[in-house]
Amino acid sequence: MTDYTLEICAFNLSSALIAQQSGADRIELCASPEEGGTTPSPGLIRTARELLRIQLYPIIRPRGGDFLYSDGEYLTMLRDVDYCKQTGCNGVVIGLLKKDGSIDKERCARLVEAAYPMGVTFHRAFDWAINPYEALEDIISIGCERILSSGQRPTAMEGTDLIDQLVRAADERIVIMPGAGVRASNIVALAEATGASEFHTSARLKQASAMDYVNAGMKEEQSFTEASEEEIKKIKEALAGLSG
Repeated sequence: MTDYTLEICAFNLSSALIAQQSGADRIELCASPEEGGTTPSPGLIRTARELLRIQLYPIIRPRGGDFLYSDGEYLTMLRDVDYCKQTGCNGVVIGLLKKDGSIDKERCARLVEAAYPMGVTFHRAFDWAINPYEALEDIISIGCERILSSGQRPTAMEGTDLIDQLVRAADERIVIMPGAGVRASNIVALAEATGASEFHTSARLKQASAMDYVNAGMKEEQSFTEASEEEIKKIKEALAGLSG
């Protein structure tokens, strides 16, 4: 029987708390959903750590865009890793590439060392790597515990063939965790097609503002992203059905 793990990408505190009460196993804490996730503020990290009982992994990503970082950005990442460790997080999420599309092994290894004894996930920077199989071996050698991937395609369902091959190539040396477009409607098919046991989703929806007064002259939408309790519970139920 396979034990399945569900990680929720939470872009705010309310999403993290909804995920916890809905049965999620781990939180990837991020800011800036419009940029695909950047490092959350120290205040959000600390508050989340105080309120969450489940595992907490903040993403360490100083900006959106590519994964080729300057020396100053890298120094910022090292300091953010240290903050997460001092705050009692369970792990961090990183990803750095070189100009040629290979894994920046040296700097990633330093981040993993700085994070110890926290765990480290390598995020979807993997999906921009030039050779996924070389990248897999590099990330294993660095000491990461899992790779978040959509199989180098826009969504995990589109990338099932590569994800399946990566799970086989990893041979239990590292966890391959599908993410991107993962929903209750496809989680069973994704699990069966890939053999993966950990899954990543934001399970998010747009939440309307609760403001009574809205200045119509501003002509700006005030909705925000929040995790869906119903969606997370449906995913957990689907995974429980697979386990049983």
